[in-house]
Amino acid sequence: MTVTHDPRPMTYAKMRGLVSFFSTLLKGKKNGFSDFIHKLVSNQQLCQHLNTQKIFRPESSQRREKEEKSSVNPDGSQVKPSDFDYLKVIGKGSFGKVLLARHRKSGGYYAVKVLQKQIIVKRKEQRHVMVERSVLLKGLQHPFLVGLHFSFQTPNTLNFVLDYVNGGELFYHLQREGSFPEPRATFYAAEMASALGYLHSLNIVYRDLKPENILLDSEGHVMLTDFGLCKEGVAIGGTMQTFCGTPEYLAPEVLQGQPYSPTVDWWGLGSVLFEMLHGLPPFYSRSKAEMFEKIIHAPLKLRSGASPAARSLLEGLLERDCSKRLGGNQDFVELQSHPFFESINWDDLLAKRVTPPFIPKVTGPCDVRYIDPEFTVQPVPASVGLSDRCQGGGANEAFPGFSYMRPAECELADPLS
Repeated sequence: MTVTHDPRPMTYAKMRGLVSFFSTLLKGKKNGFSDFIHKLVSNQQLCQHLNTQKIFRPESSQRREKEEKSSVNPDGSQVKPSDFDYLKVIGKGSFGKVLLARHRKSGGYYAVKVLQKQIIVKRKEQRHVMVERSVLLKGLQHPFLVGLHFSFQTPNTLNFVLDYVNGGELFYHLQREGSFPEPRATFYAAEMASALGYLHSLNIVYRDLKPENILLDSEGHVMLTDFGLCKEGVAIGGTMQTFCGTPEYLAPEVLQGQPYSPTVDWWGLGSVLFEMLHGLPPFYSRSKAEMFEKIIHAPLKLRSGASPAARSLLEGLLERDCSKRLGGNQDFVELQSHPFFESINWDDLLAKRVTPPFIPKVTGPCDVRYIDPEFTVQPVPASVGLSDRCQGGGANEAFPGFSYMRPAECELADPLS
């Protein structure tokens, strides 16, 4: 049977015919679903107006196809290293560097995280890199989470093109100031809690909250970054057992190799809040063995100047029994109602209507005064913008489907030659 496309609009008579057709089928449903299919595909008029493949495709397949369409580059276009001018080194990690870059076509400024494939493969960290990409692709439309604009790969590197924020790491400000007044710590803790609560609502556990992963934007708002240690698919009440994280901020159940839940993020928040108020993490020691022993067994020591609300929150978050830990039952909702956050209007906070207690004095995107000079004095690698063509064929087997372009920015890509 040959079905031709009918360009004419559906008339009232045709519509009545279709209604009659379906009514007849429904009355004769005893003939079974297979009979329905046979009648449907053999009805020429109906086939002209319905996409039968879409109707009978499983919903999960339709959803997966939709996600794939939104997460890959549009056909015939590609982001490449030479699309950017690389201006400064602004960070460094285990697998590469983070560079301040300006998009040549749009003029926009981005933080480009350039990871070395060889190191990732050697350390067998491919899964963590792809998890980071996956989490960034969840549509993290949250004001206190760094977002992904593009990702692409070259023969030697993986590249995440991220939101650029230049208010400095929380770690940098803590080093300079020692500790923060309680109102300032309250503001930062509230924005962090909001971001963590959002991740948990997507069944994602962050697992690596620390001052180095907490950035301030140019207005002074918190931005969490680095999702490489995130764990997906963990609902509230679910557990994990992988040992990972940064020693000073690890929850005791992680150290002891016990199954753990999303409440590890609330322990991490308690550790960071303690450091903001006291100047050091709660059980810090130069000896890791001694520090681990303290995390598991030592009593929590709070300074005498802390308010009762701060003491209560820290004791709730740094509760070793995770079943009793604040956030263990209703997650973020429990923190929202705590007296420590009594001054916070959560709707205004989320809408960025609350004025930050500290506003970075930056003159523009290229002002890197709050970024550690340890990074900014380093020369930009000469090779970073040279590998134009993304690698094809078998060389990408370790990182299949890595490339991504945010749909709203497709026009920034150049057609492939």
